[in-house]
This record gives sequence, C-alpha cells and structure tokens, in this order.
Amino acid sequence: MLPLMRDLPRAELPTDEPLILASGSPRRAELLKAAGYDFAVQVASDEAESGTVRGETAAAMVRRFAYRKAADVAKKFDRGLIVAADTVASCSGQILGKPRDRDHAQAMLQTLSGRQHDVFTGICVWSVTQAKCVVDVVGTELMMDELSDEMLSGYLDTSLWEGKAGSFGYQDGNDWIQILNQGSESNVVGLPMERFAELLENFDSLAETINTGSTETSDKLI
Repeated sequence: MLPLMRDLPRAELPTDEPLILASGSPRRAELLKAAGYDFAVQVASDEAESGTVRGETAAAMVRRFAYRKAADVAKKFDRGLIVAADTVASCSGQILGKPRDRDHAQAMLQTLSGRQHDVFTGICVWSVTQAKCVVDVVGTELMMDELSDEMLSGYLDTSLWEGKAGSFGYQDGNDWIQILNQGSESNVVGLPMERFAELLENFDSLAETINTGSTETSDKLI
C-alpha cells in the first residue's frame, strides 16, 4: 500500500443507502477501499463528461462534470448515495485533462515541466432517496521539476500517463512532482478523501434539494 493510502479519514454515511462510486477510475476505488468504505461501482456515461463552456475555469468545469456524472448515475437507481468526481490539471489558465495519446501526453508534460500548477477535483455526493446533493471543489498546488528529454521519454515509455489528468500520476512514485503548501495528496490522485469525509459528516446541513429532471447544476449548487 502506498503511503498516501494509509490513515485516510473515514466518515459514517449520512443515509442508509448503499454507497455507489460513479467512476471507473481504479485510483478512486483504491482510495475508497483504503479508507474502509464498502461501495459498488456504476460508471457514468461518456456524455456526462462532455461539453465545453467558453471562459469556464478549471474549478468550474470539474464542479459541473462531477454534478453531471452523479446525476447520470442517480437516474439508474431507486436508492443510493452517489459519489462522483472529476479531476483536471491547470497551468497558467490552460486546462489539462486526460491525454488522447502519447504525443498529447508529451505536450502536456512539456507544458508542466519546471512549472507550478494546480490540480482541481470536483466532488458531488448525491442521495437518491432524499433528492439532495452537495458539490464542492478541492484544489492542490504542485511543482514539477524540469524534465530532461531522457526523463520524459522514460516516463512516456511506461504508459503510466494513460487516463490521468495532466498525463502524470502522483501515486506512480515520481520524485519530480512535489505538493506545495501541505495540499491534499488524495486530491491529486482523483478523490479528496479529507473533504469527502467532511461532506459526509455535514451532508444534512450542506446538501441542497435538486431537480432530478436536470443534469445541469442549479444556481444554488454552483
């Protein structure tokens, strides 16, 4: 078990509904398992993570996608406590999601090389029976060392960049990535476990009633 998987916070669920992870990410599943949660997996449709909004910030985008993923999965169940998340990297206003291929991954890493950047994760907790949810965003500042051609090529050869925001995985043991200001390690991996526990603990006071017929965030949830 990686060090970041140890001593993760765990909170009691706010309802008696089964916990459902609206993601096929093995990293998010590993985090939940390491914290001791029992859960099922139901992957959201690709359409839930699509569509751009002109001028939208990275934080606003991951908030919107997390909500859309939770809404998509919630439609499939009569009861369930859905947790959905979306993660991107952002450097100087440029949003860096998952790479399309090796060339795209190389371009992303060259953009991040030697620069400070942020990783944002939107997280949504949605109670199907209560028709309520809470949405939040956690940001973590990072610094990437300047990558030599050999370092870059070596990492690309591992294929560990596949499916990862910004084309890198903090959990892959890359000593050329440092978290700044005591930021959340689990957030960089894809699910901010500290904030997730807080949202569960305070769900009753934080959650808003939602329009179950809409897949867009309401003004109250943005």
